[in-house]
Amino acid sequence: MLLTRGPGSAAADSRFRSYAERTRAYMRINILASVSAFALGAFALAVSAEGSQEDRTETFRQLELFGDVLSRIESDYVSDTEQAALIEAAIEGMLDSLDPHSGYHNPESYQDLQVTTRGEYGGLGMEVVSRDDYITVVSPISDTPAERAGLRTNDRIVAVDGEDIRGASVTDAVELMRGAVGDPVTITISRGDDVPFDVTLVRDTIPLRTVVSRIEEGLPYLRISGFNERTTEMLLEQLVELERENDGPLPGLILDLRFNPGGLLDQAIGVTDAFLDGGEVVSTRTRDPRDTQRYNARPGDRLDGSPIVILINEGSASAAEIVAGALQDRERAQLIGMTSFGKGSVQTIIPLRGGRDGALRLTTGRYYTPAGRSIQATGIIPDLQISSFPIEDGEDAAMSSEADLDGALDNDTGAERIEQDLAVIEQPPEDWNENEDYQLHRAREILRASMERQQASLQ
Repeated sequence: MLLTRGPGSAAADSRFRSYAERTRAYMRINILASVSAFALGAFALAVSAEGSQEDRTETFRQLELFGDVLSRIESDYVSDTEQAALIEAAIEGMLDSLDPHSGYHNPESYQDLQVTTRGEYGGLGMEVVSRDDYITVVSPISDTPAERAGLRTNDRIVAVDGEDIRGASVTDAVELMRGAVGDPVTITISRGDDVPFDVTLVRDTIPLRTVVSRIEEGLPYLRISGFNERTTEMLLEQLVELERENDGPLPGLILDLRFNPGGLLDQAIGVTDAFLDGGEVVSTRTRDPRDTQRYNARPGDRLDGSPIVILINEGSASAAEIVAGALQDRERAQLIGMTSFGKGSVQTIIPLRGGRDGALRLTTGRYYTPAGRSIQATGIIPDLQISSFPIEDGEDAAMSSEADLDGALDNDTGAERIEQDLAVIEQPPEDWNENEDYQLHRAREILRASMERQQASLQ
């Protein structure tokens, strides 16, 4: 679900060095060299050049406390410990305390992160988060072992190859589930009130191909399953392919963003740009209001105004919500489905020592739709709420969302996620075949009606 804005700059490295030099001048902590190195790094991140002397003094006191605790563990703990592991755990704990999306990538996991945005990797193909001490599935990625095995949003992974992972970090859980292509892995799933059960999956190459398309029942359909470095490029390629299959310009489009966990900010902007004739796509704001950035589409709508219907659901997050929110605000598309996940924050990847010490994944801003909406914790409410399955009376229609995550940021406008009203949610009829996609069925009907109205207006 990562929405990133790129690595830190050379200026950041320079600031790190200047802070470190000041730290060496002030520090009088007689601890192991490894502890000092950690303290220097923590100080560089925690103290600004404008901080007061009292703030610096308090920071030194806390760093000395850390050094004392680490030294005590090393000298008195019941068994031998590894300094590097202890310090890494401390860093992870510090970042985990901020929000669900900030974290530390050690050199190995940082390399994995780079692979997922630029190459291919051996794994199961699902987006997961930590929720209530459980590794919880946000959404399986299309055409991967996880999707083929029938894993669902809200499934809890309680063990990997028999190893209990309750309370484990997302990084540790992902490391257990990834591996060589062709190797099997057994995960234990807890689903609702059902008895936990084992699912054995064979690790596969998780492709970076995030865009697929087809002409279905005479209507152009395009699905985006994530936003990596080639998503915009693949989108444009698939639009050309659809036009070829259609023997001409597209009369409309179904854009499926369901269970899309997000990805790179620039790719969300690029995808949205393809369907807008100029104007704002999204803005990002950091702690300093002077750093607000606005991103605009270029002139030229790739579909020349043909109607678009977008499918979203509770698994549509981050970059997917940017696309959906922008096209909704700009009245360029009609959104149907269920309220989206509600991740409205931006993470910046900050390599440490050029990546040799891994990287920070730090939440540095919030994004806002063209109308100025922050969807953090609230999600995007579709124009027409349609469930893919029948909802029993008394059953909670809402699935897990950003607002449910431990430590999630509040919406800075004070808005809260609206409880879904069963009375306004369209559900499949009682005799509907559960193996057929009701939301997609309704998307076709709505797109056909929009195409007919547009055609009539042109006559």
